[in-house]
Amino acid sequence: MKIGDILKPDCVIADIQAQTKKDILTELSRPIAQAYGINLEEMVGILLNREKLGSTGIGEGVAIPHGKITGLNTIAASVGKNTQGLKFDSLDNKPCHIFFLLVAPSNSVSGHLKALARASMLLKNPALRESLMNTTSQQELYKVLLEYDNHLDE
Repeated sequence: MKIGDILKPDCVIADIQAQTKKDILTELSRPIAQAYGINLEEMVGILLNREKLGSTGIGEGVAIPHGKITGLNTIAASVGKNTQGLKFDSLDNKPCHIFFLLVAPSNSVSGHLKALARASMLLKNPALRESLMNTTSQQELYKVLLEYDNHLDE
């Protein structure tokens, strides 16, 4: 599975404006909800419930919020960044700069895990994180992410 298979260009946010965890999740969820006809409030609720189990802020400035959504037919993602960093209860207690939101159909098992593993592996790369932080547009952020993803299997 490639990131380009689950991430649409219009689901990329070059500069997240939200400040609270709920607002960050809402801002990241909105383009997916619009693109796939999913109820935004329900989606955010599912993601917030997942956060109660433990923060998806994995450290190194990265968060990978995720959840399973009833009514969704495919795995979908959105990506956003915030240069200043946002409080997200990260495991290392540092602000998060890069957010990779992943949602899957409620009956998805292996696809959901494969997508999570792919995103995690990709975002563990310090060079990619630095490149993403240096982007200034939605198109550039999308392009950099896909370029690194394409080289992941080499």
